[in-house]
Amino acid sequence: MKKKIIVSAFSNLYTDQRIEKVCKTLFDNGYPIELIGNNWGGNEKMDRPYPFSRIALKSKSLKTAYFEFNWKLYKELKKKADKDTILHANDIDALLPNYLIAKKLDIPLVFDSHEIFTEMPSVQNRFSQKFWRIVEGNLIPHVKFMMTESESYAEWFHEKYNVRPVVVRNIPRKILSAPEIPHNQPKIILYQGAINQSRGIEKMIVAMHHIKDAVLKIAGDGPKKKEYEELVVQENLQDKVFFLGKLKPENLREITKTADVGFSLEENNGVSYYYSLPNKVCDYIQSRVPLVMIDFPEMQRIRNQFNVGEIITDHNPETIEKAINLILERGRPYYQSELSKAADVLCWENEETKILTLFEQASH
Repeated sequence: MKKKIIVSAFSNLYTDQRIEKVCKTLFDNGYPIELIGNNWGGNEKMDRPYPFSRIALKSKSLKTAYFEFNWKLYKELKKKADKDTILHANDIDALLPNYLIAKKLDIPLVFDSHEIFTEMPSVQNRFSQKFWRIVEGNLIPHVKFMMTESESYAEWFHEKYNVRPVVVRNIPRKILSAPEIPHNQPKIILYQGAINQSRGIEKMIVAMHHIKDAVLKIAGDGPKKKEYEELVVQENLQDKVFFLGKLKPENLREITKTADVGFSLEENNGVSYYYSLPNKVCDYIQSRVPLVMIDFPEMQRIRNQFNVGEIITDHNPETIEKAINLILERGRPYYQSELSKAADVLCWENEETKILTLFEQASH
């Protein structure tokens, strides 16, 4: 009988594709899974083949929500974990209670760092950054089983804490047959993902002034949505920029396939962004949609291997518009064979074995 795995995260679980994929991989391979999240930012109905629960938070601010969640998660884990459990903590904001219970019961803990949490723009230069750095610095050197999302993250953690995380990229499951290429008129430029700062979204909106016969669709939700909607009105681009809202993963996949070009234009707002491989990059690749990327290490790494689109080195609207126009002129067929080669390599099926090996090691 395989050990039970309790997976926990400061997340409402609904849109977290990485957690969903990791749990499914473990569940499909015979591990009993229990998933714990919280209701911060939503309580949508979900169907999963394993039990899950969301800790109810009363906090009104994110800072107090973190503390409340950690305290309540500790109590939950204390109730649910036993000698035959593996704990699986996602990100620093769920690590402390997992670490304490793992120590107390002398059971294995697997830590998954989805990003370099302490270097995220949202915590920079705040009291919370100091707090999470203390947690990170005190716990990570003692974590035996760890995975993270990119080669660059793994190198950062190794240099800082002398740990060697397994790299499990957050990339989509394989789309087996290449989707049909639509004949859109006007052409469709797609952004998908969180509508946060430092994602290059507002630069793309402004660039739309000079991109002819195309519309920009923005799929997702986030703290900057209202501000960007106002920018669209201010720039008088209501007939060229459309917000699609938050979509279920399966509906988003259908939208992605219809795009002519995607983009991933993160700004260098701390090493967490700089070293990231944004999910959307490989989502576009799986849907065989060429894209414009900023020249960060992980995106450069992909572009050096496969010609899946264009790389740019700055966020000037002129630079963006030139790269987008080039892809639109060439059209999707121009990039298809390279996109298909990349899709064979950059798929979840190639990451799963690394997860299973790690949990196998943790089981012994």
